[in-house]
Amino acid sequence: MLTDAVKQQIQTAYRQFLQNRELNARYGQKLMIAEIARTLGGIELNDEGEREGRGHVCVIEAGTGTGKTVGYLLPALIIAKALGKKLVVSTATVALQEQVVNKDLPELKRHSELSFSFTLAKGRGRYVCLSKLDNLLSTIHEGLDPTRPLYEDELPAVDERAVKIYDSMVDALAQNRWDGERDSWPDGIEQEDWQRVTTDHRQCTGRRCSNVSVCSFFRAREALHTADCIVTNHDLVLADLALGGGAILPSPEDSIYVFDEGHQLPTKALNHFAHHSRVVSTVRWLDQCNKALGTMLGHISGAGNVDRFAEQLPAALMDCKQRLEQLHPALDALAQEVALDDRQSHYRFPGGQLPESLVLPSVELHRGFDRLSDLLDKMVAEVSEAMEDAHCPVPKVDLEQHYPALGAWQARAEANRELWFSYATPDDKDEVPRARWLTPVDAGAGIDIEVCSSPILAAGTLAKSLWYRCCGAVVTSATLAALGRFDRFQMRAGTPKDSHYAQMPSPFDFSQASLEVPAWAVEAGDALRHTESLVTGLPDLLDPGEGSLVLFSSRRQMLDVYEQLPDEWRERILVQGDKSKQAMLDTHRERIDASQGSVLFGLASFAEGVDLPGDYCRHVVIAKLPFSVPDDPIEAALAEWVEARGGNAFMEITVPDASLRLIQACGRLLRNESDSGKITLLDRRVVTKRYGKALLNSLPPFKRVIA
Repeated sequence: MLTDAVKQQIQTAYRQFLQNRELNARYGQKLMIAEIARTLGGIELNDEGEREGRGHVCVIEAGTGTGKTVGYLLPALIIAKALGKKLVVSTATVALQEQVVNKDLPELKRHSELSFSFTLAKGRGRYVCLSKLDNLLSTIHEGLDPTRPLYEDELPAVDERAVKIYDSMVDALAQNRWDGERDSWPDGIEQEDWQRVTTDHRQCTGRRCSNVSVCSFFRAREALHTADCIVTNHDLVLADLALGGGAILPSPEDSIYVFDEGHQLPTKALNHFAHHSRVVSTVRWLDQCNKALGTMLGHISGAGNVDRFAEQLPAALMDCKQRLEQLHPALDALAQEVALDDRQSHYRFPGGQLPESLVLPSVELHRGFDRLSDLLDKMVAEVSEAMEDAHCPVPKVDLEQHYPALGAWQARAEANRELWFSYATPDDKDEVPRARWLTPVDAGAGIDIEVCSSPILAAGTLAKSLWYRCCGAVVTSATLAALGRFDRFQMRAGTPKDSHYAQMPSPFDFSQASLEVPAWAVEAGDALRHTESLVTGLPDLLDPGEGSLVLFSSRRQMLDVYEQLPDEWRERILVQGDKSKQAMLDTHRERIDASQGSVLFGLASFAEGVDLPGDYCRHVVIAKLPFSVPDDPIEAALAEWVEARGGNAFMEITVPDASLRLIQACGRLLRNESDSGKITLLDRRVVTKRYGKALLNSLPPFKRVIA
């Protein structure tokens, strides 16, 4: 329970923080602290330290300017420590994660005079694997092919530029000028270059690695055991939960979680529990594994019983390859239907149900990959044990060199096993179905087919593995409620119904901004007419001397509008895709600082997380209401399921989703309490359609100018 002593500690620390920083208390921040303190302070533990009772989850919408980071850190730190639990703060982006560690927590510790320790936890894939780096450079310098089949087949050849980067990494590590973390590499690094020298839990030899004493990942992990607060990201939390919880981070039962940017958690969970595999690529990979096996055994033969399992591997590899090749024509025929319809980029199985002709091949593929996965699992186990066997006839250096390749094979075999299991196993009629679909992919020499399967809701998985297990949790974001309610988030995230839901008042004076729908705006449902109206209207609407952000829902429309605008306007416009997002924002700020005026043309990623305060953005133009893309297979399957249960998918899913995106887009305007400007919505449907009033009423109370 929230004792008087804990309550007093929170109040004293907050007062001290404000005084030392010479700040005034924010009303929304005070309410947020109180709401979190009531929820987490109501948690009761039994003699074993386990939570008893419910009502331990708090969902809080707190807009920009509320000061939500301090609002959740201060009470959660104090109460987690009082309960003897770890505080796990999870964000959706690396940028916010580093802001919390490098700015917010140090400031809170210094100015509140609270005593606590904290550390940063990132996934294994954010750290260099010194063993892989050494092996790669050795292979390159010996003049061998570094992309031999032991590596992922999709990786392109290592060029001279990449070799220079890898040599620089070794030098920087040797001279202690780099900690081995990707985000601290001074020049940045492309994904394909980084992928060669990082690892995952399947490829890592762990404490058996000869480089473990200088391993960047394990050095970072050591701090997790002693820290009061661990700052991480949603992906790492989900990965830990998928491993049963407590494998990487503290167990859910011993944790108080805070999910900042919590509106992204359900989507992250869907991505995490989805399955994908490309047919042609997998056939090629199986063939490469078979060819590479002999070379591998030439180095590790004699390690435990590895030879006994390796003898069975060629037949298992070829069985999976042949079954995929036999299934490919049937999948290709379905994919051809997509090629004939330029409105769709996926073939989705209606209701998630496969035609009878695909059920048996899916069952056989699952059996094949299950056998392959089992053999590889046994080989990995044999090599792992051999590395600890002082009498093993195989040199440890050879075992360490080939273990990552075996781990990569095992991981890929398991991924295919899980995918085909989801295709071979029909959905339970009483449970939420899965979406299953095919996506044609340009593979250079031809078209590959990506076979996909995903839950349509993450609610059940999150409820079972997170909400009902954790000691306590806080979910917060600037956008959690849709149409003024939390129903949408509860449906997608599975938060318990007895959770505490609250919206914090904003400190902004929304009368300093106007929301306008001009008379010339047309309904965006008529794409051609709508594009023409944008081309005609934007030059008169935009002020050439100020900072503006124009948000589109379609890349095609964005480019069509840009290409048809007068030359003098195109010179002022920065279009998403021409350069990186950060480079665009930097150029935009430089232009505004030089009093030149600048216009950003962006898509959905510019409608969220872009911070352009003051003169950097005085005008936000929203080209059309942000309804979801019609061919998104997960959203389409979700809508189909809602309709099948007698619901109205448009009003229950499409409109609430659009409301949330519209609020996020409008949120790009006012970033500080002194900001002002206007938002222009160029989609007449917000006035003419029945749902338009609900969308407008869900927005902050801007001054409305609707012609």
